[in-house]
Amino acid sequence: MRVATQTGFVLHSRPYKDSSALAELFTLEFGRISLVVRGARRKKSRSRLAITPFQELLLSWTGRGELYTLTDVEQKTLVPAMTGKRLASAFYINELLMRLLHRNDPHSGLYTAYRTALLELADRDCNIQSSLRLFEKRMLDELGYGLVLDYTVDTGGPVVDNHRYTYHVEHGPVRASIEDKMPVVHGSTLLALHSEKLDGEQCMKEARNLMRYVLQHYLGTYELKSRALLDNAL
Repeated sequence: MRVATQTGFVLHSRPYKDSSALAELFTLEFGRISLVVRGARRKKSRSRLAITPFQELLLSWTGRGELYTLTDVEQKTLVPAMTGKRLASAFYINELLMRLLHRNDPHSGLYTAYRTALLELADRDCNIQSSLRLFEKRMLDELGYGLVLDYTVDTGGPVVDNHRYTYHVEHGPVRASIEDKMPVVHGSTLLALHSEKLDGEQCMKEARNLMRYVLQHYLGTYELKSRALLDNAL
């Protein structure tokens, strides 16, 4: 199989043999793929682009099975460099995709959400917490794990701003009780996530706790390595 000029981003890479690398990429039309990038660790090699994260690339490859070989790469979109909290946030969303995406399973909507998140994080005027929460929500939607945020699953009634709720993963919100040990979130936060208009300290904190709780359900026992880095940066 030969594939030419496909759009994609590097999620992760590691050394391979003398001067090559193995790269995990998220592509628009092929989903997550694995590539051998020959000569990637040579300083003047153009193939180094194929192990550069957070830049949108045009990639060509050949091969069969689950491991392909890069044949060409060039830059498509230059994403401004990130540092500090923004860089830690970008590594966090890359690790999420590494854990939750299956190979060779395209998600064009998720690709768009990922690209949008990176461009937002690179914008110094953008709110980091809002960008992360909205990416997490959109990612779950695209992977088939979408959240119910505007009505209660026990009564079917609408979520109310000043009511308090707990979230039952793979079901939805129910009115909170004193005995609940799950994260408690106000209806206003659920509705803000639903409308993708997050604002205010309480809303941001509750949305973060809720999304962390939900995501851990799908991550299982795996602990994200980038989360500690992100928590320290934020």
